[in-house]
Amino acid sequence: MTAITSSAWERVPVGSLGEFRNGVNFSKEDMGGGLGLINVKDIFSDSARIDFESLDQVDLAGRRGIENYYVRAGDLFFVRSSVKRDGIGLVSMSQKSSNKVVHCGFVIRFRPTSPNVESLFLTYLLRSPLYRQIVIGLSSGAAITNISQSSLGEMMVDLPPLSTQRKIAAILSAYDDLIENNTRRIAILEEMAQLLYREWFVHFRFPGHESVRMVEVYPKQSSGGLGPRVEAVPEGWALKQLGDIAQEVRRSAKPEEVDPQTPYIGLAHMPKKSIALSDWGTVAETKSTKLIFRRGEILFGKIRPYFHKVGVAPVDGVCSTDAVVIVPKAPECFALTLACVSSEEFVEYATLTSQGTKMPRANWNVLVEYPVVLPPQPILSRFNPIVEDIVDQIQNLIFRNINLRRTRDLLLPRLVSGGVDVSRLGIDTEGVER
Repeated sequence: MTAITSSAWERVPVGSLGEFRNGVNFSKEDMGGGLGLINVKDIFSDSARIDFESLDQVDLAGRRGIENYYVRAGDLFFVRSSVKRDGIGLVSMSQKSSNKVVHCGFVIRFRPTSPNVESLFLTYLLRSPLYRQIVIGLSSGAAITNISQSSLGEMMVDLPPLSTQRKIAAILSAYDDLIENNTRRIAILEEMAQLLYREWFVHFRFPGHESVRMVEVYPKQSSGGLGPRVEAVPEGWALKQLGDIAQEVRRSAKPEEVDPQTPYIGLAHMPKKSIALSDWGTVAETKSTKLIFRRGEILFGKIRPYFHKVGVAPVDGVCSTDAVVIVPKAPECFALTLACVSSEEFVEYATLTSQGTKMPRANWNVLVEYPVVLPPQPILSRFNPIVEDIVDQIQNLIFRNINLRRTRDLLLPRLVSGGVDVSRLGIDTEGVER
């Protein structure tokens, strides 16, 4: 694919469209409450727009000239330094924010000032395969790859008329809007499952709890004094351990014994604090022995368990041996097992009982001792299908997003290069942000 050079499009250097600025420098001690902070991790996102809800914060109160680093809607942010060369110069755009936000020194801000460019279109353009390769080619460095303002500013881009830019941005952002909406629905579903678990199994406000008396139990806490302290349970309930309802499954496989296109989930693919595993690679990318998992089985990241990486496999595949494949001993215990091992309390227990300093590792033989309250069969049979339905909905949304991304990524290079002419299409561009 080559860039458009027709008379309807204008070729200009990026630097002529706006102003660059490096980010603010600070120390680890400054991290905490205060201003929102755009960092490299916030640009390494599938979306062309930065998620302001997930920003870290930095306290720079009283810093002289800090207002010069405040972010505006429509600003573009480039990764200035990256360990991975293919990540250098990746760009995302800021949206409106009710809070003050700044950007760090590993990020370059570009603020469009020309009336002839639409910020969101320029973001998509620079995220397209052609321009990603151009940007990577402008970078330098060995261990750490860097890119400069001057290199970015001299890069030539092809711009269609402003009305066409807005139409292209509207088409592509419609896909991102759907993806973001589905992602929010996934988060809500996850929260629903955890709230239900806490309501029924922690606070014991399950259906019919009003007529059930509480009885003392013994022992009252897990081995070694770790884990939640359970002093009483509803009558008919039992205090058990995780090992009574779930087990680790180890099916080892060498890469050469598995189809190279088999899905592979490493710890890097697993999101923090989300059971939605929406990303994976293939066995062709791996060389060491892995573990086989089946769709619907639970993966728990045991290296640095405080990262809270727990999810339900949406496909059959293989995973890193740095994960534990967990399977309930009975189908009706799936929901209770999942809710338990994905809870904050269980992750804290796994962290406290892990071994090692630099790379602490959770031990399944210890995790099985985690206390679990087991209800009578009627309660378990009501809880399990509710959570199973939530997991099914989450996985349906995962595959919807996969299809949306695939379609968007197929359209992106064709739209921003003029391969698909949208100039005569009646597209609503009112929602496109500058």
